[in-house]
Amino acid sequence: MIPVLDWARFGTDPDGFVTDLGRAVRQTGFFLLANPMVPRDLRDAVFAQADAFFTLPEVDKGKLSILNTPHFRGWAKPGDESLDETAPEVDTKQSFNIGYDLAPDDPRVVAGEPFRGVNQWPDLPGFRDTMLAYYAAALAQGVALHRAFARDLGLVDDHFDRLFQEPLAALRLLHYPPSTGAAGEIGAGAHTDYGAITLLMTDGEPGLQVRPRGGDWVDVPHVPGAYVVNIGDCLMRWTNDIYVSTPHRVLPPKRQRRSVAFFVEANPDTIVAALPGTGEAKYPPIRAADYLMSRLDATYAPKAPVA
Repeated sequence: MIPVLDWARFGTDPDGFVTDLGRAVRQTGFFLLANPMVPRDLRDAVFAQADAFFTLPEVDKGKLSILNTPHFRGWAKPGDESLDETAPEVDTKQSFNIGYDLAPDDPRVVAGEPFRGVNQWPDLPGFRDTMLAYYAAALAQGVALHRAFARDLGLVDDHFDRLFQEPLAALRLLHYPPSTGAAGEIGAGAHTDYGAITLLMTDGEPGLQVRPRGGDWVDVPHVPGAYVVNIGDCLMRWTNDIYVSTPHRVLPPKRQRRSVAFFVEANPDTIVAALPGTGEAKYPPIRAADYLMSRLDATYAPKAPVA
């Protein structure tokens, strides 16, 4: 159902890799990526730093609240987000978001451009350096995957490269508490991701499920060392619905569950319009930043009280 693709094969058998990739992104929009470019020790370091952050007292994490800034960076406590916009439940997870890193005196920060704020950092040794190193490495993997997408779509391999140089991409650390057994509890509500693709590391604890079109929910398998990769709504729109962005959710785990998501997003001013060769456009062109803002506004909108 969800194939395992070996990234090393893109170097040794690019046509075969692209054929299998094209099938996966057209069917479920999900695949597992074995042997990724990102070093294993860096991935392990990110998990260790995430664990250190989430064990901080709530008062310390609260000083870095994502609600402190309009740029969607910082700590989101349980209940701050609701990924399923149609459901009354809020997500039980907590998370920490990191965006493209800019200095406080950067003209875009000073001007208050959307998504161009400064990151909020906890006072933890090595946290900032580890996260920025991982951000760069995961972005490089995302851009490299887009070269495979370009080849699959009949474009030149570097078609997307310049569109991800100063991206809207976000690194998100996630922690799901063990289930309490309460009715209606959900780790992360059913949703599709907003950007181009998502690179997800998990600790192996079950809970992530996918709902293919016309099908029921299925568990996403865990392959040690492999990324879970999925197509987001923006790339589906960009490919004129050739690629599939599939709903997924996280059930409340029996034990704590830890994951790290990297949302690969284009530069803010990138115009997302039907790519050449994809047929008559189904959607009007839109700036990547405007599309992302429309989706995030819904995610952080307060839920109406349940009668």
